Amino acid sequence: MRKVSLRSLMIAVPYVWLLLFFLIPFLIVVKISLSDSITASPPYTPQLTVQDGLAGLWAALSEFDFENYVWLIEDGVYLKAYLFSLKVAAISTLVSLLIGYPIAYGMAKAPKRWRSTLLLLLILPFWTSFLIRIYAWIGILKSEGYLNIALLKLRLINEPLNILYTDAAVYIGIVYSYLPFMILPLYASLERIDGRLLEAAEDLGCGSVSAFWQVTFPLSLPGVIAGSFLVFIPAIGEFVIPDLLGGSATLMIGKTLWLEFFANRDWGVASAVAIVLLMILIVPIVLFQRHQQKHQGELG
Repeated sequence: MRKVSLRSLMIAVPYVWLLLFFLIPFLIVVKISLSDSITASPPYTPQLTVQDGLAGLWAALSEFDFENYVWLIEDGVYLKAYLFSLKVAAISTLVSLLIGYPIAYGMAKAPKRWRSTLLLLLILPFWTSFLIRIYAWIGILKSEGYLNIALLKLRLINEPLNILYTDAAVYIGIVYSYLPFMILPLYASLERIDGRLLEAAEDLGCGSVSAFWQVTFPLSLPGVIAGSFLVFIPAIGEFVIPDLLGGSATLMIGKTLWLEFFANRDWGVASAVAIVLLMILIVPIVLFQRHQQKHQGELG
């Protein structure tokens, strides 16, 4: 009986955590997104408190409307911000995969005595503040920055490149910042692959390239998917990198969300933007999980 109680307690802990730090804040944001903006503090109405009771709850619910969500549809700025954020996140994820896969593959194939050192070098940038690392890219990418100085001295260009405050700078910053999140799950998947499977494939007539595509890559797909999610999800809502490297012309949904909350003080619209963004991220994840469960059930 004691073991069952302890097991139940251990299972309950993550659910309580999700309830306190995800579900309740999510419901608060939903409530604000259905409220009207006013010039006050906080800048929205109605304000529902516990003391209002059921009657107050019903009165508040009766005042809820979807005008903030309608505004998102009618104003093309938000749609452009969502689409551009999806584009940036998708391209950044693809580039991170193309760069990260060879690195992870090389780490997995390296001698075991070197793997810990390689992992340490991979996570070493995390010991420095994220903001400082992004500011460092400003010094690298600006017209008189280190990149242009090096290219000019090597005579590869005749005049400085205009990279800072462009979409290219945003891609560079996102790929640089989230590349380790792609490499780590890829390395974990590749490192677990049994080398005897590749030997068996080669014995059956597969060349090195064919064995990679028929054995290694399919077995590493869990790492590819996990790494893609770890890059795509934070990239789509990124604010700091577009703001510092992309400048005022870069319109991503994270920056739009910040402006609505702190510059315009329109918490209703900002909350609606956040809810729609969350739905965009959750729906594909839920569909993928259901597909994986169905696939595992068929295999079982």
